[in-house]
Amino acid sequence: MKEKISIMSMASVSALGSSGGQIWAHYLTKNHSFKKQSFKTFEALVSSVSTQDWITINKLKESTHYKDLDPSVLLAIEVSRKAVAKVSWKDKSFGINIGSSRGATTLFEKYHLEFLTNKKGNVSTLSSPTTTLGNISSWVGHDLQSNGPTISHSIACSTALHAILNGIAWITSGMANRFLVGGSEASNTPFTIAQMRALKIYSNDKSTYPCKTLDFNKKQNTMIVGEGAAVFCLEKGAKKNAIAVIEGIGYATEPLKHNISISANADCFQKSMAMAISAVELQDVDIIVMHAPGTIKGDASEYNAIKHLFKNKTPALTSNKWKIGHTLGASGGLSLELAIRMLQQQQFISIPFLKDQKHPNKIKKILVNAVGFGGNAVSLLVSAE
Repeated sequence: MKEKISIMSMASVSALGSSGGQIWAHYLTKNHSFKKQSFKTFEALVSSVSTQDWITINKLKESTHYKDLDPSVLLAIEVSRKAVAKVSWKDKSFGINIGSSRGATTLFEKYHLEFLTNKKGNVSTLSSPTTTLGNISSWVGHDLQSNGPTISHSIACSTALHAILNGIAWITSGMANRFLVGGSEASNTPFTIAQMRALKIYSNDKSTYPCKTLDFNKKQNTMIVGEGAAVFCLEKGAKKNAIAVIEGIGYATEPLKHNISISANADCFQKSMAMAISAVELQDVDIIVMHAPGTIKGDASEYNAIKHLFKNKTPALTSNKWKIGHTLGASGGLSLELAIRMLQQQQFISIPFLKDQKHPNKIKKILVNAVGFGGNAVSLLVSAE
């Protein structure tokens, strides 16, 4: 990167809560957030936004304009309001890129069922505009009355970090001064969970910790889906009042061998991490917040990539998916939030069921990883300076 990018504020909502105090307090416990949910024809563990937070979020529907919006859009509007309220962007000249892996899946599943069961194949008038992927950023832009570009995209589970890359590109090109970026996912829907189960990666583990992130001795896949959203306000340069600074970015893909897999040594992660830390020494990286979805191959391949790159200088490793599950397109954003909170609190969040985890003596630089289906990897190096 030619110039550092400041993260001026952030906001999120997930099973961890929606306020900074709630979220950090939850991270300090050894408890996960998974609960069994019925999807009519089957049951599955999921990680959900609290009932109280949904009550607050659903108050948005009291506005006529917002009553027909998908939950993924409502989540994004709620956290975006909070993030922008913390910064002085009064002229509204900022861009927005908030992506999603699934998009408006609640409404899409609803309208598709309506189409299948209607004898004439009719659907509701708003079935198209309320299910397009561009819904999220465009409605956030409408709500905040922003004057900049509004972009939405889906790059599977690396979506949120790709949104950050895109915001950085706009800022460094001189085409924008500020960008609101992140990801939103309301993924606890029957079809979404059924698809993950069909891939044979969903957890059936009945132990104390059903998502075995970074447990390299697990005998079965243990991924669990969660819902949530996380956004960040970006500005050019290293600002004194920034909550964190992005000082390295990396991105890479690799040739597909299977629709959902990456190579055994995660070539894409090796490249993205190497690019992100190219301006620092290996030993300068204190922690890596791994993508680590809780699957056998997914966890192992990323770990192999880390060992290949860092060799005997491997940083402390962690992930939040054992606690909140895989929030798909929002997951990279929630991982970045964890990194920033560890920088702020100067405390490493370990994984309780892992023995002999390495703990850093200091926390100055953290690498955050995310990858989507097909090996679309992103790595960000963040610091408190």
